[in-house]
Amino acid sequence: MIKIEAKSLEDAYLKAAKELSCSVSELNVVVIQQPSKKLFGLLAKPAIVVAECKTALSAESMPEEVKEESAPEAEESISHDEPTFTPMDHEESIETDLPEEEIELYAEEEFEDEVKTIEEEEAQEPHYEDLRNTNSAISGFFEERQSVEEIASTVKEEINDLFDKLCFSLNAIEVSVYDDTTLLIEFSGEDAALLIGKEGYRYKALSYMIFNWINAKYRMQLRLEIAEFLKNQEESISRYLLGVYEEIDNDGRARTKILDGVLVQIALKQLRERYHDKYVAIRTTRDGSKYIIINEYNSY
Repeated sequence: MIKIEAKSLEDAYLKAAKELSCSVSELNVVVIQQPSKKLFGLLAKPAIVVAECKTALSAESMPEEVKEESAPEAEESISHDEPTFTPMDHEESIETDLPEEEIELYAEEEFEDEVKTIEEEEAQEPHYEDLRNTNSAISGFFEERQSVEEIASTVKEEINDLFDKLCFSLNAIEVSVYDDTTLLIEFSGEDAALLIGKEGYRYKALSYMIFNWINAKYRMQLRLEIAEFLKNQEESISRYLLGVYEEIDNDGRARTKILDGVLVQIALKQLRERYHDKYVAIRTTRDGSKYIIINEYNSY
């Protein structure tokens, strides 16, 4: 038994027949790997087969008793002077009766079904051009974005459907367009304050979850109002920033106190609106606290 590797099954059969010194029809072949071609001819797989000659296999597998009994029969036939015939070697008879051209033709017919199967499999594989066209179609689909009003209407329906299943007594959640890139979502009702939590920790968590939803799905920003919590925070920050404004106007620079959660975003927005010609940015301390610095652009 030998292992043969070739570019095609046909080449593998012919190579096996040559090395075993027998015809293709006498081969007992097991296909280990079908040949295949990949994109641009890369990562092509050769045909791998394991082959042995059927004649040699049958001779080796013959029981010893049969071999031993055949000898007396031969002697008996000789003693009775019966005509004997010298068996012609099977390999020689095949090679004599079938010219090399017919052997190759026979091999080609034998591989025909397997070659058709391989071609069908390759035809079913997605081509690079088809994949590129499909990707372009998908990209084009997502580029046809909904209008901001349509997004607001969809979000309103989905978020009301979600909170209707929760154990909070809330009014219908309002969703409207705040600007071209921002949705205003307003919660009100008997239990709305429960969504804020102590020091606004529930507000932060809910704001984070809703933002990640609408930003990932609709590429929109969020302005979340719960029982006028955001309005009260904005008023509180506006009063605090009066002292910061005075410091900036006098010294040209300033920094805020440590601001938590939504407060730092509110302060950043108000400072940038007032000092659009200055460098206004959030800084983070080693322990994760945040504050805002205001300075001249040429200082950085």
